Amino acid sequence: MDGLDDAALERVADYFKALSEPTRLKLLNALRSGERNVGALTAEIGVSQANVSKHLALLLASGVVERRPRGTNSFYRIADTGTYQLCDLVCGQIGKRFASEIAQRAGFLAAAKPRRHR
Repeated sequence: MDGLDDAALERVADYFKALSEPTRLKLLNALRSGERNVGALTAEIGVSQANVSKHLALLLASGVVERRPRGTNSFYRIADTGTYQLCDLVCGQIGKRFASEIAQRAGFLAAAKPRRHR
């Protein structure tokens, strides 16, 4: 990001905002296996059609997904598979942080156990 002007940084922030909502992440995950229409995505992730449409519109506006009309339906697909690499990287970092926290908690729990005196 070094050297980017304010307008460019605003676009980067908008991209991350698009990825900052769990329902949108569910939609992207559903699109990993290929393009889907709103009805299929609605059934797959278990939210209302209006909600899916709203989130897809934001993902489309931010350039994360693309839309392809086919008959009376529109099919959505990921615009750049590099988005999945970014998401996988973030998930890996969060997983490492959780693993470290679990190890620290286990250490505290072990230290807090009452000891028997002989």
